[in-house]
Amino acid sequence: MLAHSRTDYTEAAARSGVEFFRDADDFCEEHPEIILLCSSIISVEAVLKSLPTQRLKRSTLFADVLSVKEFPRRLFLQVLPPEFDVLCTHPMFGPESGKDGWGGLPFVYDKVRVSNEGLRAKRCERFLDIFSREGCRMVEMSCAEHDRYAAESQFITHTVGRMLGGLGLESTPIATKGYEKLLEVARNTAGDSFDLYYGLFMYNVNSTEQLERLDMAFDSLKKQLVGRLHDILRRQLFGGVSSNENGVLKENSASVNGVLKENSASVNGVLEDSSASANGVVEENSVSQNGVDENGIGRRIDEASGSN
Repeated sequence: MLAHSRTDYTEAAARSGVEFFRDADDFCEEHPEIILLCSSIISVEAVLKSLPTQRLKRSTLFADVLSVKEFPRRLFLQVLPPEFDVLCTHPMFGPESGKDGWGGLPFVYDKVRVSNEGLRAKRCERFLDIFSREGCRMVEMSCAEHDRYAAESQFITHTVGRMLGGLGLESTPIATKGYEKLLEVARNTAGDSFDLYYGLFMYNVNSTEQLERLDMAFDSLKKQLVGRLHDILRRQLFGGVSSNENGVLKENSASVNGVLKENSASVNGVLEDSSASANGVVEENSVSQNGVDENGIGRRIDEASGSN
């Protein structure tokens, strides 16, 4: 096994029995049968174009393990000579989720351009068999199909995990299993670099749609909560509260109605007293006025009769 990187991993490679090359030309002149690109999504184009492919055998197989698939597929087909074989793969696990073994974990692959010629076809199968022997669940699907599924699962998982991580959630003495699983999602995604998350967003055309759907779903949920609260408050303020709606609201509503009734009774009492007083004054004034008029008219009649 041979290795090449812009970073010097000579000592780490030696401990694993791997021959390490700092120079890309020296690496390619060794004529490796398979070149597996393990760079980040955002740097894979620069890494691929830095390799002197003219020094490789024309039958070399190029493969990758990126978390997006349509982007490297197009890149391989554009940059590599047509004689090279192309295999796009994605182990659907990482250091955290695969630390206890790869048994049952999905390994997705797409034979984008693999020659049917005997030795080259067998070479591809031998490479895939490495993961099959480790117990991976081998899934063959197109790169486009992978990206559609990955946006709905992997990108959403990383997004939710990073949101939960931003909340600083911790385990509690009464934590439920569901809550512990959420904490595990947050821990798993926190172990991955932001470059990986950014790559899942930037280089998968389906991720933007999923982010918008997530935002709309959260907004819809908030509207449901606020809408339900507004309905209860309206019924409390304007009547018609259901008998089983909420004991506290019913009690508060009864208290409010009691205060309103008491105030209404007090106001009515004042108005009645005021009305009675006003009527008494009017009647007294009316009687007094009538008495004066009548006496005055009588005196005028008597005086007139005496004069005649």
